[in-house]
Amino acid sequence: MSIDDVTQSVRDRAESLFPHLDERQRRLWMGAEARQIGHGGIARVAEATGVSRPTVSRGAAELEAGQDPLGGRARRAGAGRKRAADKDPGLLPALLGLVRPTERGDPESPIRWTTLSTRRLAAELTAQGHKVSPKTVADLLHAEGFSLQGNAKTAEGSQHEDRDAQFAYIASHAKARQAAGQPVVSVGSKKKELVGSFKNGGREWRPKGNPAKVNVHDFPDPALGKANPYGVYDTGDDSGWASVGTDHDTAAFAVASIKSWWDVVGRARYPGASCLLVTADGGGSNGYRVRLWKTELAKFAVESGLEVTVCHLPPGTSKWNAVEHRLFSHIKMNWRGRPLTSHEVVVNTIGATTTRSGLSVRAELDTAEYPLGVKVPDRQMEALAASGVWQRRAWHGEWNYTMNPTPSHDTHTK
Repeated sequence: MSIDDVTQSVRDRAESLFPHLDERQRRLWMGAEARQIGHGGIARVAEATGVSRPTVSRGAAELEAGQDPLGGRARRAGAGRKRAADKDPGLLPALLGLVRPTERGDPESPIRWTTLSTRRLAAELTAQGHKVSPKTVADLLHAEGFSLQGNAKTAEGSQHEDRDAQFAYIASHAKARQAAGQPVVSVGSKKKELVGSFKNGGREWRPKGNPAKVNVHDFPDPALGKANPYGVYDTGDDSGWASVGTDHDTAAFAVASIKSWWDVVGRARYPGASCLLVTADGGGSNGYRVRLWKTELAKFAVESGLEVTVCHLPPGTSKWNAVEHRLFSHIKMNWRGRPLTSHEVVVNTIGATTTRSGLSVRAELDTAEYPLGVKVPDRQMEALAASGVWQRRAWHGEWNYTMNPTPSHDTHTK
């Protein structure tokens, strides 16, 4: 057999065996092949396998020495390249000094004001004299219990002293109304949505490489404008209603949405109802300071014959409003990744929203105009209170009040 044939034979065996052998087994096998070839075997095996001659020579020497097996280890204890943190004792403290929230490095260093990526951390450490790669930085951080994390919304800021008491007040009244068979709804405005070929957050299944094509820029379409969904969530029936407005999100639009729900759904669902309890945020178009909201509710009470009681959530607690997490969150999930190309798409997508727990939703397009800047004078509010149509509750009358369908002279109720 020629020298070239020997080299090719070793190369073929190496390609078959190497994927199944660890480092030491490969070294011993190459030593055995070199001994089998004889004179010049180490050079031939090194050429055939692409391994250095010293490594092949070491394998042959280990065979000659007749060393005992290492018990499953590829290297002797303590062998191999030293960890960066072992070679450089100051590396880990320097890294932790950059990433600890209370320290985050030298105030004069630009990294204090930049994103803490492994690349930037490695560059800063290298500048401090600790030569290290981004991958080593990542390994060290993982070993110290660090991971990539986003912000967590937990700090609620200042709270009203009667925050919890107001929640208890709302809960007790809602429970009593529902036990009596009266409707209880949670209302609120959803974020305005651009109508047209615009990117919508989220993803949905489509043929690979064929995403929905949308506009590069999110400039509103003058012809289509925006969609203003206003939701009414029936807490007792687990059903929702959404009026999709094409004009402004005003108090008049908010009350019109409640009226639409009552006329289309509520009246038939609660034929014997005499009162309606509405829970709402403390701000926005249905805020407790908005005069137009109260005057429009008074009109609705008279037209519907319902005693309409409103209980506002305390300031800064809108995320606890049932309409947010029982209706709007599911609507958002239902249209994720889908461009809202028209108001019809918005209405139909909202109306198709369901959950496994039984939520059903109806939606309607509201094309009426709701102008901004409508002023309600002091004398109108004074007359509303004097007639007894608007009655403040004894507990936090600014948050809790009732609109009576007929005048009364009792200006406070429980």
